[in-house]
Amino acid sequence: MSADGWGALAGLRVIDLTQMLAGPFCTMLLADQGAEVIKVEPPDGDQTRRAGMHLAGDEERLFGGYFQSINRNKKSIAIDLKTEDGKAILHNLVTDADVLVENFRAGTMEGLGLSYESLAEINPRLVYATIRGFGDPRTGASPYADWPAFDVVAQAMGGIMSITGPEPDRPMKVGPGVGDTVPAMLLTIGILSAVHHAGRTGQGQFVDVAMYDGILALCERIVHQHSYGGVVPGPEGNAHPLLCPFGMFPAKDGWISIACPRDHFWVILTEIMGRPELGTDPHYLENVDRSARNDEVVAIVSDWTRELTKAELIELLGGKVPFGPVNTVADIVSDPHVEARHMLAEVSHPGNEHTVKIANTPIHMNKTQGGVHRRTPTLSQDADDVLAAAGYDAAEIARLRESGVII
Repeated sequence: MSADGWGALAGLRVIDLTQMLAGPFCTMLLADQGAEVIKVEPPDGDQTRRAGMHLAGDEERLFGGYFQSINRNKKSIAIDLKTEDGKAILHNLVTDADVLVENFRAGTMEGLGLSYESLAEINPRLVYATIRGFGDPRTGASPYADWPAFDVVAQAMGGIMSITGPEPDRPMKVGPGVGDTVPAMLLTIGILSAVHHAGRTGQGQFVDVAMYDGILALCERIVHQHSYGGVVPGPEGNAHPLLCPFGMFPAKDGWISIACPRDHFWVILTEIMGRPELGTDPHYLENVDRSARNDEVVAIVSDWTRELTKAELIELLGGKVPFGPVNTVADIVSDPHVEARHMLAEVSHPGNEHTVKIANTPIHMNKTQGGVHRRTPTLSQDADDVLAAAGYDAAEIARLRESGVII
């Protein structure tokens, strides 16, 4: 049982061996819903502890904004898993765990003598989950299985770069690290599915999501476009290949988005624009007609929007057609929607008197609301508590610390 016992996943114990973004984002999603997540770090900590942004006075650079954002609600213990004592600690933790998550390259855990098979012998109910660039050989031996991968690699190979960008022959990276976070979300679904199965049958299993596969699944549209139409979609700019108008349009002081693929919304938009005849013109009457004249329709709408400010467009379009201003983070943090939905969490920062804001969970539940309950831990902050709960006495904990097995 997790210490606080809050959230829909209270009582679910997760051993988190992940680093960087993909794995920690997955375990963060579980922790946000009340799972007890024990983050097992190497002696020098997760690499992202040293990534920015840092506050003044963070001399050791072991607690930056990147790390704070995706490791909240977790406990931390730093263990040297290359030692026999370190392996024994992990074995003890696995004994009563529900889930173990890791995102090392294929073969790393086997090299440590901590394979899925060996841990499943200790705990047959264990759900062992992985995120790797190209998956695990257990679920499909990719020719790229030994390749290291980060977000941009997954974005490149999974297809999202090929349809992103303003120019037909110039693919572009998506801003946020979707090559990490999308596979992480998918792995979370896989973990919870496997936990449900284990609860019914007592049988754990191996769960695997490749970053490449996660982005391919996200880009499902390009597959049916190719299969049905024989086309190879390229960068789409700020429009949509099948829906119109659907994209970004200029304002006098910035940009807005409009999405009126449904014909009745198009009629409303043309009336607001003062061009009601376009709503009945057979050239623009249905979405398929407008899509065939996408450049022309976008130009018509753009000529109207660019003469107005974002505030004027909000007044004219808000609540009438699918519409929204293009927000910067400065706009977002002052948006009343964000406050009403509790989408920003304020947390403390070790060694600093100031609090900071991080993104909160977007999942809202009326009985077991999750979210940020505890700031991210300092390196090995919870070592004593974790080991004591695993049956180690004070003398044994002191010996492990003195020998360097734990920090």
